[in-house]
Amino acid sequence: MMNTARDYYEILGVPKGSSLDEVKKAYRKLVMKHHPDRVSVDKKKEAEEKFKEISEAYAVLSDSKKKQLYDQYGHAGIDARYTTEDIFKGADFSSIFEGMGGIGDIFEHIFSDSGSAFGGGFTGQGRRRRNVGEDLQTRVRINLEEAAEGVEKEITFPRYDNCFRCSGRGAEPGSAKTTCPTCRGSGAVRGGLGFISFSQACPDCQGEGRVIKNKCRQCYGQGRIKNKKTLKVNIPQGVDSGSVLRLSQEGNYWSDGRGDLYIHIEVKPHSVFTREGNNLHCKIKLSLVKAILGSEIEVPTLGGKVKMKIPAGTQANTVFRLKNKGLVNLRTKRPGDELVEVEIEIPQRLSSRERKLIEEWARLRKE
Repeated sequence: MMNTARDYYEILGVPKGSSLDEVKKAYRKLVMKHHPDRVSVDKKKEAEEKFKEISEAYAVLSDSKKKQLYDQYGHAGIDARYTTEDIFKGADFSSIFEGMGGIGDIFEHIFSDSGSAFGGGFTGQGRRRRNVGEDLQTRVRINLEEAAEGVEKEITFPRYDNCFRCSGRGAEPGSAKTTCPTCRGSGAVRGGLGFISFSQACPDCQGEGRVIKNKCRQCYGQGRIKNKKTLKVNIPQGVDSGSVLRLSQEGNYWSDGRGDLYIHIEVKPHSVFTREGNNLHCKIKLSLVKAILGSEIEVPTLGGKVKMKIPAGTQANTVFRLKNKGLVNLRTKRPGDELVEVEIEIPQRLSSRERKLIEEWARLRKE
């Protein structure tokens, strides 16, 4: 990978969340400034490095799938899924350089050959494509009580495992892979134009350098087959909808290793509580008499009912706080609170005796 440290948005000088048009505009401007053919000889090497850097940033941020992966996992997400060749595949450089003459001609020539891509950090040093298995994603629904206490869940999902017949080699037992005649075992086909050398994965061996003549009858040469996998997953206290757990090496298998499994958590709505960060909110009904005179009542919590004092003269919509009765923070492990909102119940029907007493009370208060 050409760049593994600097932020792609920083390289192009655009904020995170910028539109495709904004990314294109920024890249076009930087190309005009740093293209090696537009600088003096003594600054050409520096310009070439800058040109490689901004081109990689543009190739990622202009591709919706790569951009989503980068926004979620940063450089680690890109490095795990793409070789240098793969980063540039599908990148639209032609629309950037329309009407720019010679600058655009270089890119048009490089990318016109059925997806040819810059390779080996522009050095022309081809490298074997890493056949790492794909990352997988699944979803787990839990209730609020499970989110509060933490829970172990058993999940089952489909994934690719190595073929038991050929042990992941793709060839029938007793046979072997042979050197690819197209790339002669290098895994790449190369070309170049001007100051740029480029390579792409060999189309016949997909960058491996070897081909299978006698394919495995079980996996048809893929080296992997689809199975169902069951895992027990520990879901920690404090998770919320949108939380993502990453299980390393539990994704799809391929010859160079497994991808990861990402578990997206969804917390189901609760019949009593609504969640506000790490705090819980609930509403309780309080009789007019208890609101006026004060009382001690029972209120629900996730751990069971507790007693709470209601002072005399409590008004409607007053909110009481029960310390440490919320959910723990996923990172700090500090508990939130429970917020109890009071709703005053007004009787809809009164007996004649009750009505007379209330009228007498109203006269006493001169109402």
